[in-house]
Amino acid sequence: MKHFYLAQSLNFGNQTIQGPLDQSVDSLGKIITKTLGFIMPMAGIVLLFVLISGGYDYMMSQGNADKIKSAQAKITSGIIGFILLIVSFLITRLIAVIFGLGGGIF
Repeated sequence: MKHFYLAQSLNFGNQTIQGPLDQSVDSLGKIITKTLGFIMPMAGIVLLFVLISGGYDYMMSQGNADKIKSAQAKITSGIIGFILLIVSFLITRLIAVIFGLGGGIF
């Protein structure tokens, strides 16, 4: 049995089914590069919703100390997650430059 995990075209009899990626994608690294183009903006959108949710909880806490701590924790975790995302992006770019893997991620 053949493995078709990264197949870009499959032939079934006289029919050919093309994969969703263009012909320049021929390795796992290039798939990850294309995927990161979608993951980074999605992480920014998730961060926006976490901050809006934390801000809403903070405004609706009505001075209740437990609700204020919960809202502050939500905002803090969103900011920490964003910082980790940026640091991981920069580390990946640095490794790509050190090992000469093209221009990096983008």
